[in-house]
Amino acid sequence: MEDGRKRKYSLKTIVNAIFYVTKTGVQWRNLPLDFPAWQLVYYYFRKWSKDGLISKIHQLLYEKVRIKEKREISPSLGLLDSQSVKTASLTTAKGLDANKKINGRKRFVVTDTVGWIIGLMVVAANVQKREGAEKLFVLMNGKYPRLEKVLADQGFDGEEFTARIAKTFGFILEIVKKVLGVSGFQVLPKQWVVERTFG
Repeated sequence: MEDGRKRKYSLKTIVNAIFYVTKTGVQWRNLPLDFPAWQLVYYYFRKWSKDGLISKIHQLLYEKVRIKEKREISPSLGLLDSQSVKTASLTTAKGLDANKKINGRKRFVVTDTVGWIIGLMVVAANVQKREGAEKLFVLMNGKYPRLEKVLADQGFDGEEFTARIAKTFGFILEIVKKVLGVSGFQVLPKQWVVERTFG
C-alpha cells in the first residue's frame, strides 16, 4: 500500500524495468510497453536515488560478494580512472573535454582489484582529472577504512596533489607511469581492471 492506495505493479516489475533501462541504455520514454508506464518507473528510480536506497543496495550486494569470495569487506587497494563520453542530452551538466575533444560527461570511477565499483561520480566532461578525483574521494571518505592505496594513471599526477590526498584522506595515491622508450598503447599494471569495468 502507498498513500492508502493498492499498488498496481509489484516492486519486482519496477526494478526489472529499471534494470532494462540501465542495461540497454534506452531512453525512459522508449521503455517497452510490457513494462509499467515509463513515468511510474522513472518516479521510483528518482525516489530511490534521492533516498539513497540504490546506493545502499549496491553497497550491501558488494559486501556480500566480498564475503563470499573470502575477502575483507573493505578493500585495501583501489584503482582510479576517468572516461569522457558523448551525450545527446539537453542537460546543462555537460561540457567539453578539450583533451579528448568530447562534448558530454565524464565518469570518475574507483574499483577494487576485482573490478567492482567502490566509488562513482558523473560530472561535466570539462572537469579536470585531479579536481574530479578529489571530489570523488570526498564522497568515498570513511566508507572503506582498510583502503591504503589507490593506483591511477599519469593524468592524475602532481606532487602537491598526491600529498594533499594522502594528508586529507589517509591513503596513498600512486601514479602508475608508462615505460619510457615504448611507443603506442601500454597496458598499465592493474589499470586494465578499471578499464574492463568501463567496458
